[in-house]
Amino acid sequence: MTAESVEPRVQWPVPPQDGYTVDDLFTLPDLPPHTELIDGSLVFVSPQRRFHYLVIDLLFNRLYDSLPSGLSVEREMTVVIDDRNGPEPDISVVRADAVTGLDQTRFEAEDVLLAVEVVSPESESRDRTTKPHKYAAAGIPNFWRVEQNGADGGPIVHVYELDPMTNAYVHMGVHRDVLKVDKPYAVAIELTALGGR
Repeated sequence: MTAESVEPRVQWPVPPQDGYTVDDLFTLPDLPPHTELIDGSLVFVSPQRRFHYLVIDLLFNRLYDSLPSGLSVEREMTVVIDDRNGPEPDISVVRADAVTGLDQTRFEAEDVLLAVEVVSPESESRDRTTKPHKYAAAGIPNFWRVEQNGADGGPIVHVYELDPMTNAYVHMGVHRDVLKVDKPYAVAIELTALGGR
């Protein structure tokens, strides 16, 4: 008689009746990297594609190069919107006085001036509708959504600003070759720098 090999079963966390909270997001053991909390549910992200990484790298570096004093640019940090929502924008521009040190794991929504999401196939709905709606409701004044151009594979950046009367984003433009804006601060980014990589 031979013993059959039995593969261990994955033990998925069982959510509480009312869903998870931001405190759970930071205290549950062994969560995968970049886990987000949306409406009390844990969202595990798929491995990122090369386009996603390169766009984040390009935007982060150019934002950092133009950064005025009093602000900080951050990568993949949780933004606490409320007790049941802790999304993780790909890039955030925050007030420098909100930076507390190297062990910091989150920022409060009121400290964020810009949230940037690079759309992946698995995150399309969240990045196009769910997250922008939550960022706007939380009062984050600027939002950029980055998509991959089907024609040449380069980035297309949709720029939004918060309308304080409606607490909703207004589409301010689409940028394909150069992203040039003055909010949250003046920056010009050559999007074609990504080409040929």
